[in-house]
Amino acid sequence: MKHRLLAYAGLTRPYRFERTLALLVAVALTVVTAAAAIHFYVAGKLPIDSPRYWYFIYMAALVLLALLLVPWPRLAAVVLSLATLEAAFGLGTAYLYKVGLLDQTVFPRVEEADNRFRWHPLLQGVPIPSDADEIHHNALGQRGRERTPQSLDGKTTIALFGGSTTYDVAGGEGETWGDRLEELLGADRFAVINHGVPGYSTAEHVMQTAFYERTHGVPPRCSIYYIGWNDLRNSHVRHLDPGYADFHLPGQVDNLQVRRLRQSYVSFSPLLMLARYFLVLGVDTARPIDRPSGQTGAAPDPAMEEIYLRNVRTISAINRQRGIKTLWVGQVMDHRRLQAGEPWGWVPFLRPQDISLVILRLNGLLKREAEALGDIYVDVAPQDFTSDDFVDHGHFSPAGSLKFAARLAPAVAAACR
Repeated sequence: MKHRLLAYAGLTRPYRFERTLALLVAVALTVVTAAAAIHFYVAGKLPIDSPRYWYFIYMAALVLLALLLVPWPRLAAVVLSLATLEAAFGLGTAYLYKVGLLDQTVFPRVEEADNRFRWHPLLQGVPIPSDADEIHHNALGQRGRERTPQSLDGKTTIALFGGSTTYDVAGGEGETWGDRLEELLGADRFAVINHGVPGYSTAEHVMQTAFYERTHGVPPRCSIYYIGWNDLRNSHVRHLDPGYADFHLPGQVDNLQVRRLRQSYVSFSPLLMLARYFLVLGVDTARPIDRPSGQTGAAPDPAMEEIYLRNVRTISAINRQRGIKTLWVGQVMDHRRLQAGEPWGWVPFLRPQDISLVILRLNGLLKREAEALGDIYVDVAPQDFTSDDFVDHGHFSPAGSLKFAARLAPAVAAACR
């Protein structure tokens, strides 16, 4: 048996050291890959059936195949070369990203990007109808329960507009603040329609308000806009486009994963993810965005604020002309997390600890503008919320969603009856 193993490794006469080299490389890759897998498993960052899990299964399969091909060193070298590149681009870029030497990594994620959205020529991405257990999109592509024309008869319809904090990414079915608001107002008298989509800014809300605010042809009695965070993302972008078309809007194509060649198809392989990126870069009309030019600063950005307030005035004018009441709500954030400086890449040119004052200023500008326009500003105090009410810097936990809805309900009931 020992002789056969030595012969397999090329260590018996006639010596085949090319086999030995292939075996040593395979063993080295096995040690590195196994150590990394154990590290992520112990850290709780290797859930079963995740892209990262399948990456390590894929790496194990490559190494096993290389070991089986040791008697044919040239074939083994091809497989080992592939495995080495997958390890280098996967584990290597993950380490460089962790130490801050890279802006992004092709190392597979802990969670698969859900295919919950499709491309849209005006809005970049819109929800796909889905009956998934955790996050349900009804037949109209709206977050929440199914609606029919008959279900809206005799009810006051309220439309919600916002980004991921209105879509309520951390809330299950019946747990979003839109769901809770409908319960508090009375589902027999009110229908609260959630038009929120992750990443949407006031630029998208102008489009939604102009073209997509009706549900089954029924216009809302009131429209509520919970805004600020996604406009803030454009702070200090140099030569900022007035429609956010140079950074934010094209970025939504990949934020919402709406390309025809989806990342989820190749997410187990760093090499395939790179190949997909270069294919998209070369032939896709909607190119991946580069990091925008700009300079990090702690002060508010007058250019972004001017665009933000212009969009607010545009939305208000459209609704006023249609006889729809407009209610505005400034973004509620977890200021404790922000002030602690927890890393956060969504707003590239503001440090987390500087965002508290800037978002509070933006809310103040929104309140002043709403009052000047004759709209209603619902002042939800951030100090009423604790870190337990959030799952990150600004997305509510189910408890936070309920608390937020409770703060809104009296003002909405008074304005929209």
